[in-house]
Amino acid sequence: MEPRSAPHNTVWSFPFTPQDWEHTPAAVQAYVHTLHDSLTQLRERVEVLEARLTQNSTTSSRPPSADSPYKKPRQRTSTTTPQKAGGKPGHPGHRQAFLPPTTVHALKPERCACGHTTFAVTTLYYTHQVIELPPMALEVTHWVLHQSWCPACGGWTQAHVPAEHTSGYGPRFSALIGELAGTYGNGRRMVQTFCASVLQVPISLGAIQKVLDRVTQAIDPYYVAIATQARQSAVNSIDETSWFCRHTLHWLWVMASERMAFYMIHPRRSKEAFAALIDDWAGILVSDGYGVYQNWVQARQTCVAHLIRTARSLAERQNAELAACGAWALAELQRLCHMATAPPTGGEWQGWYARLCKFIGQYHDRHDDAGQFARRLLREMDSLWVFLAQHGVEPTNNRAERALRCGVPWRKRSLGTASDKGNRWVERILSLKETCRLHARATYAVLVDAVSSFFHGQPPDLSWMTKGMSPSAHPR
Repeated sequence: MEPRSAPHNTVWSFPFTPQDWEHTPAAVQAYVHTLHDSLTQLRERVEVLEARLTQNSTTSSRPPSADSPYKKPRQRTSTTTPQKAGGKPGHPGHRQAFLPPTTVHALKPERCACGHTTFAVTTLYYTHQVIELPPMALEVTHWVLHQSWCPACGGWTQAHVPAEHTSGYGPRFSALIGELAGTYGNGRRMVQTFCASVLQVPISLGAIQKVLDRVTQAIDPYYVAIATQARQSAVNSIDETSWFCRHTLHWLWVMASERMAFYMIHPRRSKEAFAALIDDWAGILVSDGYGVYQNWVQARQTCVAHLIRTARSLAERQNAELAACGAWALAELQRLCHMATAPPTGGEWQGWYARLCKFIGQYHDRHDDAGQFARRLLREMDSLWVFLAQHGVEPTNNRAERALRCGVPWRKRSLGTASDKGNRWVERILSLKETCRLHARATYAVLVDAVSSFFHGQPPDLSWMTKGMSPSAHPR
């Protein structure tokens, strides 16, 4: 066996001299080479695993709620005096809105500080408003049913409760139950406690569930209208998160536009689920790098924030080359994201594009995380800057991620749902809640109208969903 050269190192780090190495038997040299290569691979593997352990919401796709409470973000150090919490000088104030008064008390001064009780001029200088709840007195109606005997046929005829009152709970009460359980995500027992404590209404858990079943039916026309409007939007942000139904993994999907938010619970995170969500929609997609989204045949804007977090993760690696790669990519991607608010000039864009091409070319053929990231940027090249060419497109998928936030606490609080009926309730109330927020509309008022229309067998008012919609919200 021929002698082998010493392991390739820029600095000799072995506990023997190069001369001793040259006199080492070839078999021992081969064994040392094998050990050295294995050690190098193990070090690289340990670095990758340590990088995973240190990941947080700023360096991965994890939500902030998954961050350790014991690792708080570093506070910014400043040589100036720390600022107090709250609004700063020049910040526009938000005064208490004056509501129509039910009672007005006029107060006039009785005596001046000097002792005089006669005044020449009296003017209004301030109005102090006090808001108070009236005593809770519910409207309780007893429908006393009678039956009458007919002497002609000898039969009894009974009166019947009007159809709009057969449920036993009126529209406002039913809407309040839906608001507490759906909009605010309270459990059935919490709703039961509220009714007994605040309203002095004893109600069983089964009765609460029946009320919610009726509310689900009442808001179904809204759900259909929201789905229709969302699938007609020119731009949609789509995302998904895990959900559980009967302790089985499902997925909560959302399609969010500027004015609509459509939710769907599906057993799969797949191409079929994506197709069920969008139906025949063919607009501009804003999404993360999930493989199903990358196959979108229309224009797609990839979430630059996800790429920034990956680059930041590389920048924090111990390996100097990987850290340099991550720092370079992080700076360029942040510049790209800032172009959404400060469009670049022709020269600025050409310079940025040239630097991106240089970055990809330099790291593309590497077999480490830097090469993987460079190849990912190359695949996403056509989806990086769609927001610069298309109106209404954002560089990040924050719209869909914000829409999912109202579903995540529900999942953590109740561990999902226990039936398909529960899935339908979650889909409909979340869609209505988020759409009302986007329209700056009170959810409770919409629920009252929905339940009232349902009880009377009439279609609800859906016109507010299309009012004030921008041209970008319609198909091009």
